[in-house]
Amino acid sequence: MNKIKLIIFISVIIVVLFYLLHSTPKMALRTQVFFKGYPKAALTSEIIDYEYQNIKFKEKGSRGYAFTNPPIEKATQGHLDTYRVKRIGILYFADFIKDI
Repeated sequence: MNKIKLIIFISVIIVVLFYLLHSTPKMALRTQVFFKGYPKAALTSEIIDYEYQNIKFKEKGSRGYAFTNPPIEKATQGHLDTYRVKRIGILYFADFIKDI
């Protein structure tokens, strides 16, 4: 019986943690960057609305965001500064998009 309670407790903790990490657009963006391997940039950089991407993705239900101090990819030395955050149900998910 205790093993079942432990499994239920751990499952509830995982679901709550997942919800908290994807509950707002900025938290979803910080989570994405953190798990890509840039924890310092995810925790310290400021996030701003990216108007160009907001105009481009307005009809798709997503918004563009940019980091003011973006992480730099190690392989290509490119700035990972612009992201698209899409709402799916009550959760938000972020994807890197190449800035034009």
